[in-house]
Formats: sequence, C-alpha cells, structure tokens
Amino acid sequence: MSASLDLDAQVRAADPDRWLSSRFVADPQKRADLIALYAFEAELLAIPTRVTQPLLAEMRYTWWAEQMDGAFSDAPRVGHPILEALTAAVSRHGLPRAPFDALIEAHVGRVHGEAHDLDAFYVGPMQVAAHILAGPGHEAAVATAGRMRGLGQTGRAEEARAIRAEAGVALKGLPAEAFPAVAHAALIRTDEPEPFKRLRLFWAVLRGRV
Repeated sequence: MSASLDLDAQVRAADPDRWLSSRFVADPQKRADLIALYAFEAELLAIPTRVTQPLLAEMRYTWWAEQMDGAFSDAPRVGHPILEALTAAVSRHGLPRAPFDALIEAHVGRVHGEAHDLDAFYVGPMQVAAHILAGPGHEAAVATAGRMRGLGQTGRAEEARAIRAEAGVALKGLPAEAFPAVAHAALIRTDEPEPFKRLRLFWAVLRGRV
C-alpha cells in the first residue's frame, strides 16, 4: 500500500467528517494534498492520548514545531510519510507557514488547560485547505465557516447555527472547487450517523451552502 493510501486510511479513521468532505475533490493530487494536511492535524490531536504528562506532550509538539523548518524549506524528515506529503503540498501550493505554527501553539496551550483557540484550531486550517483547492485569496470567505465548524465541534451547536447565515453569505464568493474545504461545517451534530452525514455533505456541496 502506498504512503498516500496509508494517510488516507489514517484520516478516514481519525477525522471521518473531513475525510468525507475530501471525497468531493475531483483532482487526485489536490485531494492527496488535502489529506496530508488533515493527517498532520490528526497527528497533533492524538499526542495527548499517547502521553500521560503535559510536559511530555509539549516536548512532542516542540518536535513538530521544529519539523516545520524543514517542511517550509522543502527539506522534510526523510521517511516520515506525513512530513514528506505535507512538505510536497506546501511546495506545490505555496502555503503560508503561520497557520501551522499557530495550530501547534494552540495545542500546547490546550495541554496546559487553556481554552480552545477556534481561529487556530479551525479557521486557519480551513483557510489552508481552501488555498490547496483554489489558490490564495479566499481566507475571508471561509473564516466564518471555520468558526461555525469550531463551535459545533466544541459543543456549542446553537452558537454554530446562529452564524450559519453569515457563513453562507461569505461563502458566496468562494470558488466551487474550494467548497469541499468547508463543506463539513454543515455537520453541526457530532453524533449523526455516517449515512446522514454523507447526505448532508452532498446537499451542502450541491448548493454551495453550509
């Protein structure tokens, strides 16, 4: 099995909502680059489940922060599938580094008991995903959808629904090919069965609305 297929399987297991959204990406290379981003995020999210002490988790996040130097200079750690795939995506699309650094810093904050930084955890990665699918310049269009996703994922479903209309207005300026980067914002209920999620995502992509 190739490394790209391995990452796809990892994301399917760790992040089924965004994996389902990625199925609507027609371009195989862009889909693979999106999966590399999601695999990176899944790896960061799993760290606190693998260690028992905040300090040990912070050390692992420090390691990932150091690896960003290689990822953004086209010199990944050889033999690490996620870093190799992520580095290729960064190079191919000219991705900005700031959202990656902010995400790692937010994870460090979480292991020390800080509140969720919705922009770092959800908005920034969604903006990077839109960049992969449709190029730069769509950051503002997806920002509210990112916050909507974050609110839904952190148990604040009513707040998420309250900004749905605002997100929809902003997304009118988003190219259709970028919509799979935001479609999962429509999945506000985290406990919904997968068949219903698939239908909801299909309807969201079809209408271009979350």
